[in-house]
Amino acid sequence: MFNNILFVCIGNICRSPSAEYLLKHKTAHRPGLTIHSAGLGALVGQGIDATAGELLTANGIDASEHVARKLTRDMLVNADLILTMEPRHIKGINDLAPQVSGKTFLLGKWSNNQDVPDPYRKSREAFEHVYQLLDQYTDDWLKYL
Repeated sequence: MFNNILFVCIGNICRSPSAEYLLKHKTAHRPGLTIHSAGLGALVGQGIDATAGELLTANGIDASEHVARKLTRDMLVNADLILTMEPRHIKGINDLAPQVSGKTFLLGKWSNNQDVPDPYRKSREAFEHVYQLLDQYTDDWLKYL
């Protein structure tokens, strides 16, 4: 069973926190589940990107407490499941903690290993597309949790 789920991207202000808060919302009925996020090159201390936050809010999810943090080896080792947005994130994770390779997957694994593109500094439409992917891919993982 997965009790500690970690989402990883680069900056930890768009994709991984959006996935984190989406999954928290979808699993609110499951006590004791830890869902969190971090970035390989995190913009440490920053809140969620304004557009990503607006999309979550529009869907009844509050991510205003999010603060970006840098991924650490301890976070990786302690996680039961690590979900990334792109293959290069898996490589970065494996460089940091090779022992976690068996529990690290693309979030889009159940949709033909599809990437979640980075919407940072792009249009609202790009963020909306990413939100739709994150919503679908977190739904895909629910049956395995």
